[in-house]
Amino acid sequence: MNRHVRATIFVIGLAWVTLSGSGAVLAASGGHWVGTWSASPHQPNPGPPTLTNSGFANQTLRQIVHTSVGGTGVRVRLSTFGAGALLVGAAHVAIGATGAAIVPGTDRALTFGGQPSVRIPPGAVVLSDPVELEVPALADLAVSIYVPGQTGPATWHFVAQQTSFVSPEGNFADALDMPVSATTRAWFWLAAVEVFVPKQVGAIAAFGDSVTDGVRSTPDANNRWPDHLARALVAQHGNHQMSVLNASITGNRLLHDGIGPNALARFERDVLAQAGVTHLIVLLGNNDITIGNLFPAEAVTAAEIIQAHRLLIARARAHGLRIFGGTLPPFGGLVPPAVFPALEGKRQAVNEWIRSGGEYDAMIDFDEVLRDPADHGRLHPLYDSGDHLHPNDAGYEAMGRAIDVNLFKHDPARAR
Repeated sequence: MNRHVRATIFVIGLAWVTLSGSGAVLAASGGHWVGTWSASPHQPNPGPPTLTNSGFANQTLRQIVHTSVGGTGVRVRLSTFGAGALLVGAAHVAIGATGAAIVPGTDRALTFGGQPSVRIPPGAVVLSDPVELEVPALADLAVSIYVPGQTGPATWHFVAQQTSFVSPEGNFADALDMPVSATTRAWFWLAAVEVFVPKQVGAIAAFGDSVTDGVRSTPDANNRWPDHLARALVAQHGNHQMSVLNASITGNRLLHDGIGPNALARFERDVLAQAGVTHLIVLLGNNDITIGNLFPAEAVTAAEIIQAHRLLIARARAHGLRIFGGTLPPFGGLVPPAVFPALEGKRQAVNEWIRSGGEYDAMIDFDEVLRDPADHGRLHPLYDSGDHLHPNDAGYEAMGRAIDVNLFKHDPARAR
């Protein structure tokens, strides 16, 4: 073998070690990848005239996300769903400190197929290469993305209930304390964060609408009901560990598009494609009832809502998931009194099927937890945020506490 061939093999081998080092070390430890956080992306302009964004130009976004389980490695999923191509000039992940600052010594540069930058085609998803990082449970991570060009309207999740940060012009992805020109309570292009965990750890997807998204909960306090469930699971003793992934979109419906695709359309992307999912909680249907009242062409019956739930059950079981149904919370006071009896009749019919139909693996009675004992069609005054639809912080906590954590006993043989 001549020296030029040997040199070429050496360079290729060195590149392979460099590109695959973290992944190889993690894989040798015998664990697997599980999502610790997610947000369901939607298009930049989903319809309502005030609900749009213009994107960014030569700026860095430092986006804050809150983990459920911890792990020994991390990788990040980005999406351009519903938007144009995106050039990412640099991306980093670190443990968040306060504001736009990160914890010293925790910053990790991300690569994509071994390269520090990546062009994501329109409507595509990319997953970063893994990096070794001790990620704590129930901690803030800072994911920094530098976009060198004019992005145009950006894929986003407009209800984050979490403050993230936008820099002035320039690449500040590795800055210990990033300069800030603006803040936002939306997430852009960021779809999931995955951690490397022991084999017994699985994930629960919370598949829902604004009540699962945490609308009207206190920003930056992680008071959505999936957050409270995550805290309850982490507090357990022993090896029974599960992450919680929020797969909700405010305004989402089972049977019609709106802010984001309908639930049947996005089920593959937001649930089945998530790493390590073994269990699923469905809380969907109220928007089909209430929004259908505003747009008669999109009105649905209780039977159609139930059929949609059955279709989700069948798809979940086909992929080996255990699936639980949440009863629909009250919305009395939200809709005009003249139409309330008919809409309430649909809600009650769906809830009766969820409770007694026996088709879900188990039922979680959010309705019973949240309703006013004196008027079952309305939220309890102690839990009403004021709009008669969304719970306040106390209501979201009551929802999380109402879930029996023993439902999620994880069988490693079910992990995907």
